[in-house]
Amino acid sequence: MRNPIPGTAITIADLAARLGAPFEGQGDVIVSKAAEPQDAGEGDLALAMSPKFAPALAQTRALAAVLWQGADWQSFGLKAAILVSRGRLAMAGVTATFDPGLGLTPGIHPTAVIDPSAQIGIGAAIGPLTVIGAGARIGKNARIAAQVSIGAEVTIGDDALIHPGVKIGARATIGDRLIAQPGGVIGADGFSFVTQEKSAVEEARESLGETVEAAGQPWMRIASVGSVVIGDDVELGANVTIDQGTIRATRIGDGCKLDNQVHIGHNVVVGRHCLLCGQVGIAGSTVIGDFCVMGGQAGAADNLTIGAGAIIGAGTGVLSNVPKGKAMMGYPAVAMQTHVEMYKALRRLPRWIGKLRGDG
Repeated sequence: MRNPIPGTAITIADLAARLGAPFEGQGDVIVSKAAEPQDAGEGDLALAMSPKFAPALAQTRALAAVLWQGADWQSFGLKAAILVSRGRLAMAGVTATFDPGLGLTPGIHPTAVIDPSAQIGIGAAIGPLTVIGAGARIGKNARIAAQVSIGAEVTIGDDALIHPGVKIGARATIGDRLIAQPGGVIGADGFSFVTQEKSAVEEARESLGETVEAAGQPWMRIASVGSVVIGDDVELGANVTIDQGTIRATRIGDGCKLDNQVHIGHNVVVGRHCLLCGQVGIAGSTVIGDFCVMGGQAGAADNLTIGAGAIIGAGTGVLSNVPKGKAMMGYPAVAMQTHVEMYKALRRLPRWIGKLRGDG
């Protein structure tokens, strides 16, 4: 079945086919947008994928809804319903159907500045005040919004969606179907500095802080001459920053999703289909395996390995290697169950101290 243009009306029968879910009632009912049940009008699709939303359905004016499996849809006065087993999975298909996008049409805005040597793919849309550097190659059907900066010799694959204000540094290589939210920076210089003689930081690291005798020295910059390589189907949240490698490339694998304000340091390698939540920070040269998940504000020190499938809880500080498949939490990171036991013990500590003092 041919997919509808995002943001257009669709029949319940066609939407059910897109979702791979059964529908009941009148398949020719047309809906044009999704809404919460209490806010949905006659032309809207009410979303109530769990029985807990049943009270709100009693207030709806919608004629059709997406409901949980086994729902008595007729009791809510609906003319049609799509019944789903996984609400969030259905939500992905519903929102993709009704997403209006950025409203960009193919063509190059007259205020865009594009180097004559750059190659722009068929069907691309280039927004106002966007700058594209020498030798850059933009894939077909790319949608690039206003005030985007794309450096020299950057390669971006097909079907990219780049929101306003994104900055992509020179020589970055990006696969197909990139989604980059506003303000992101791909290919900033890495945070690499060195002193003429051994620094206090190096001494502290070697001695674990026992001796720090080095005198203060100015920092000399180590330039980043590597690049950034990003795979297919990667999504970057608002204000994501990815540093280019010092010599070799910083790499983000296929299918990775990076939330707002995630920072990826120089030379980091992130495997395939990783999920990095808001404000995650990865220090330089750390390697993250495939299918890892890191919760909000988690961080990893430099030159570590986090094994494939590891789950790092929110706020966790990873200071040593993590085996594959491990769930870690705390600062410093320990096994999640161990952290829970440590937290329980910490909460009991005042009571234990009181007993030792004889406070009753």
